[in-house]
Amino acid sequence: MNVYDFDKTIYDGDSTVHFWLFCSRRHPGVFVRCLPRLMKGAVLYAFGRIPKEDWKERFFSFLNYLPSNEIMVSSFWEIHFAKIKKWYLDQKQDSDVIISASPVFLLEPVSKRLGVSLIATEVDPRTGRFSGRNCSGGEKVMRFRQVYPDARIDEFYSDSKKDLPMAGLAAQAFFVRGNEIRPWTPEEIRQTQ
Repeated sequence: MNVYDFDKTIYDGDSTVHFWLFCSRRHPGVFVRCLPRLMKGAVLYAFGRIPKEDWKERFFSFLNYLPSNEIMVSSFWEIHFAKIKKWYLDQKQDSDVIISASPVFLLEPVSKRLGVSLIATEVDPRTGRFSGRNCSGGEKVMRFRQVYPDARIDEFYSDSKKDLPMAGLAAQAFFVRGNEIRPWTPEEIRQTQ
């Protein structure tokens, strides 16, 4: 099995930010309402006063005010599916697993369309509330092992050194920058940062 991070790895950009921008253009009043909460959360998170999950819940609070989240997500992927990188589509296999810090509600439609499995952050699509931890760093390993306790990862792909714990599970790990893919080692990651 091959395992892939999503944002900036097989998707060109950050899907959560792109979704936020997509929704804000269609419902600008929602974002005017949420902006004070978002800004306060950003400052508190930047100064280490709240954990990442709290900041992301504040960020996703805009979901409370959208008329139909499912329609918004579906419309988003009609436009943004083209941002799935060609190199990934050329090598995609049905046994692939996407593992991401982005929310399940946002990535589930695209993973179904790709015909692959998904492990991601559990966020209520109506309220933006988390029902677990952010699926990032070491949490990815824990979540992966809950679903696939004995699985062998042949190849792992990511754009982020935060995914070093997942890379350690793979027979081969690859570091992705744009469309450049190269073998990824812990030593290489330390040297590039």
